[in-house]
Amino acid sequence: MTNQYPIGKYEPKPYSEKQKEEWLLDIKFLPEELERAILNLDKGQLDTPYRDGGWTVQEVVHHVADSHMNAYCRFKLGLTEDNPVIKPYLENEWTKLYDVNALPVNISITLLHALHLRLYTAIKDLRNDQWERKVFHPESKREMSLWFLLGLYAWHGKHHTAHITTLREIKKW
Repeated sequence: MTNQYPIGKYEPKPYSEKQKEEWLLDIKFLPEELERAILNLDKGQLDTPYRDGGWTVQEVVHHVADSHMNAYCRFKLGLTEDNPVIKPYLENEWTKLYDVNALPVNISITLLHALHLRLYTAIKDLRNDQWERKVFHPESKREMSLWFLLGLYAWHGKHHTAHITTLREIKKW
């Protein structure tokens, strides 16, 4: 484990009911976990990067909201279209946009609470064959199943939450 990957890199796993339930709970409870991770942080702490050359805590929180908005759209596209091409985005460029530093993190936390309720509700009762539906990512030139995306976004939320909790431990905040 490194400061860049405090929980390791995403490792896809084969389908199982147990794994599905675990990842669905990760999706359901991410907003609460991320909110707890930033609880009582002041402006200086929010402006601290989680590693040298990394994003600040504030940027990480807004990034998770941006990323998971894309995730929601990717799931919806995958459920309603046959192998749709999904839109990549330049996440580093998104963190440089004005809203990321102008708006407090609670805006993205509030957004994540609503977004994850929608996402969780949309996917919690999918049939096994629906998890096999695919989207195509043109940047990586690969098809990804909705099962793969479930694991990826469950990991992604935990990954960025760990950036913040690890930083808190190191800094003794």
